[in-house]
Amino acid sequence: MSNKTKLVILSVLAIGLIATFLFIDLGGNWDYVLPRRATKIAAIALTGAVIAFSTMIFQTITNNRILTPSLIGLDSLYLLIQTFIIFVFGSTSLAAVNPNLNFAISVGLMMVFAALLYKILFKSGRNIYFLLLVGIIFGTFFGSLSSFMQVLIDPNEFFIVQNQMFASFNNVNTDLLTVSFIVIIIVTIYFWRLMKYLDVLSLGKEQAISLGVDYDYVVKRLLIIVAIFISIATALVGPITFLGLLVANLAHEFFKTYKHSYLIIGSILISIVALVGGQLIVERVFTFSTTLSVIINFVGGVYFLYLLLKESKAW
Repeated sequence: MSNKTKLVILSVLAIGLIATFLFIDLGGNWDYVLPRRATKIAAIALTGAVIAFSTMIFQTITNNRILTPSLIGLDSLYLLIQTFIIFVFGSTSLAAVNPNLNFAISVGLMMVFAALLYKILFKSGRNIYFLLLVGIIFGTFFGSLSSFMQVLIDPNEFFIVQNQMFASFNNVNTDLLTVSFIVIIIVTIYFWRLMKYLDVLSLGKEQAISLGVDYDYVVKRLLIIVAIFISIATALVGPITFLGLLVANLAHEFFKTYKHSYLIIGSILISIVALVGGQLIVERVFTFSTTLSVIINFVGGVYFLYLLLKESKAW
C-alpha cells in the first residue's frame, strides 16, 4: 500500500469520526448543539495538529524518537503560572477569570522562558541535549514550586487549579481559538521555507552540515516554531504530555518513510483521529467521568515504556 493511499485512509477515518461527533444525537436542538460541537472539534483539530507537528519537528532535530517538546518544561511552567495566579491574586482576580488575559500571560511567559533557554543553548555553543537537560531541571523545579503552592492554597481554590492540570475541550473560548488559528497559520507559512531541511536534518548534525545546511540557523528557527506551537496548544486547552510521542511514533511505524511531507501530515491525521475518537469515548462511554488527557496520557505512557524496552533490547 502506497503512502498516498494511507493518507487517504486516515483522512477518510478522521472525516468520518468528525462527522459522527458533530451529528450524533442532535435531536431537535441542532441550532444550539451543532455550533458548540463545531467549536470543540475545531479546538481538538487545532491542538492535535500543532502537537503532532511540533513533536515531529522536535524529534527530527534531536534525532531521537522518544523525546517530546514537553521535556523543555513548558507544561510544568504552564501549571506553575496557573497555580501562581490563584495563589497570589486569588480565583476572583482578573487574570484568573478573564480567559483572554490568562491566555496572553501564559503564552507570553512560556515564550520568554523558551527564548531564554535557546539563548543559553546557542550562546554557549552547547548541543541540543544540553537544552533538554536544562529543560528537565527547570521542569522539575517548576513542578515542585507548583506542588508547594497547591498545598498552601485554600481547598476551594485548589479545585480551580486542578481543572487546569488536565486538558479539556469542553469550554474553549471562541475568540482565543480564532487568534490561535491566525497565529498558527502565520507561523506555518514561515515554516514552509524551512520544510526542505527536515529530511536532511534527520540524518544528524554532522551529515546535515556536510550537505550544506546552516545547522544553527535552521535549528534555532525550528525550535522557536516548536515553542510557539506548544505554548499556544497548552494555553488553549491544557497540557497533554504523551500525545505527541504517541502520534509521531505511530506515524513513523505506519508510513515507513523518511519523507517529512508524509510523516507530518500523517501524524496530524493520526492525532485528530485519536483525539476525536477519544473524546467520543469520554462522552459516550465514560459519560464525562474522566478526561481525554487522562486516557491519552495513560495510553501514551504505556507506549513510552514499550519504546524504552524496545530500545534496551536493541542494545
